[in-house]
Amino acid sequence: MKKMITSVSAMLLAVSLPLLANGQQDAGGKSGTFVPKKQVTWYCTSSPGGGSDIFTRAIVDIINSKKLIGDQNIVVQYQTDGAGEVGRYMVANTKADKADYTLLTFNSGDLMPMCKNTDNRIENFKPISHMAVDEHLIFVGEDSKFNNFKEVIAAMQDKKYIVMAGSKGDDIACYDALCSTLKVTKDQFAYIANDSTSAAITAMLGKHMDLLIAKPASAFQYVEAGKLKPILALADTRFSGILGDAPTLSELGYTNISIPNWRSVVGPKTMSPEAVQFWSNVMQTVAQSDEWKNGYIAKNKLIPAYKNANDYLAYVTTYQADYLKTIGKAK
Repeated sequence: MKKMITSVSAMLLAVSLPLLANGQQDAGGKSGTFVPKKQVTWYCTSSPGGGSDIFTRAIVDIINSKKLIGDQNIVVQYQTDGAGEVGRYMVANTKADKADYTLLTFNSGDLMPMCKNTDNRIENFKPISHMAVDEHLIFVGEDSKFNNFKEVIAAMQDKKYIVMAGSKGDDIACYDALCSTLKVTKDQFAYIANDSTSAAITAMLGKHMDLLIAKPASAFQYVEAGKLKPILALADTRFSGILGDAPTLSELGYTNISIPNWRSVVGPKTMSPEAVQFWSNVMQTVAQSDEWKNGYIAKNKLIPAYKNANDYLAYVTTYQADYLKTIGKAK
């Protein structure tokens, strides 16, 4: 899967429109039709320190270092109420006079609960760019009673009660799949959903949970510090580096579970086509940069998968339609 996504990403980059020197592009046939002339507000619907925050900050840092929007500032606002639904609703309903200056971090882990719990849909946003794909691991704390996932399975088979912390959306989907694969009930294997992975990690470090599900970006520093230990890779292959000791489920005699979390950027529905084009080209510059590929992507073990606005629109529309079918909400 990783090779396939990387290949697709490379093809997309090869056929994308060339950028002008300062990261601005001929938008709608007129060079410089949209250029930011005031402060930009970027909304993140997860708490600081989590994977979405790290993703957002990495992009903002590259934009600033390369002056891709000149001397204009980007202010990151955290809107986590209602598991992020309040923030997504705010962005979806942004007035036209502010829309070109409003961005939102948007992931599959945001789309799934949004579609399941609200009437908000991707049609209420303007897709800008798909940036990367993230996968999951299961961790234990430094003083855990479990040394590896074989011991977790043995405890489950012995009918022991186990609690796992995580975030929402794709984390919950992984948990559901794990229950099904291991044939364990949710009464015995409980899940505590947090507003962000950083909150779940805090609960784990406080020794309130047995297991943690997280992506590498948000958990990596705690593994380096010896506070967390990866014991299972929810992927088709093992991760590399200090995460490489965690086996996949197939190595333990079960079917692998891989429910990747894609990471992207969207704007409000009222964002102008010129602004969509501009921001898509800015994100392309970010995706092509060494800081992104050799910094954020490599360090946090993600899969690079840039898609421009048009390609991402087609992708996320199909993804949403498929997901709505799985939850019985298709029109």
